[in-house]
Amino acid sequence: MKYSNMIQGIFLKRPNRFISHVMVNGSEEIAHVKNTGRCRELLLPGARVILQDHGLDTKRKTRYSLISVYKEEMLVNMDSQVPNRVVMDALMDGKIQGLGTPELIKGEQRFGDSRFDVYYRDVDREGFIEIKGVTLEMDGLSKFPDAPTIRGTKHIMEMIRAVEDGYEGNILFLIQMKGPETFTPNRTMDPEFGQALDLAVNKGVRVHVYDSIVTFDSIQIGSKIQYREQVL
Repeated sequence: MKYSNMIQGIFLKRPNRFISHVMVNGSEEIAHVKNTGRCRELLLPGARVILQDHGLDTKRKTRYSLISVYKEEMLVNMDSQVPNRVVMDALMDGKIQGLGTPELIKGEQRFGDSRFDVYYRDVDREGFIEIKGVTLEMDGLSKFPDAPTIRGTKHIMEMIRAVEDGYEGNILFLIQMKGPETFTPNRTMDPEFGQALDLAVNKGVRVHVYDSIVTFDSIQIGSKIQYREQVL
């Protein structure tokens, strides 16, 4: 996926989940944060950030959106709205191992009490994909979630029910950076999510983990990386 009208800035502070103060061309500006997660290890005062400039769009409350941030030299995409699009593009191009190139791909499909991110169908199979964007990295290890997620656990349990009803079930973690070589559930932060994921694997839900190629103005799916149930 390509972004347009990108500029660099310096992160100053984040008064709440939705906005940040950034320095752009010597002026302090307000930018919309496209990620409601904590991201405390990323949004540090003085961090270099990449912003999208929406110009003088009178329908917007802020001129800028915070898209990416440098964690030392590693560029991390923070846009929580982009993983679905990246994964759907990759699925259409046959870049997700084990899923081929389905003849029908639809976004936002309801099943039971949940709405899964992707529905796909071929002549002899149909299934769902739930996508989780990952921005938390610690010493080369990527983790999810960075805050407790009741909604995320609910999605996993609903995916188990889909598999029991004969659908293929998939949970895909998109690491929104290039660097980590391993992914693991963040059991310290949310043990119930980790337990639900373990149960899902035992019930036949497939877990996929991919990193991303992130540039100044783009993000696309990268390589499959190792999924580790427990940190050794």
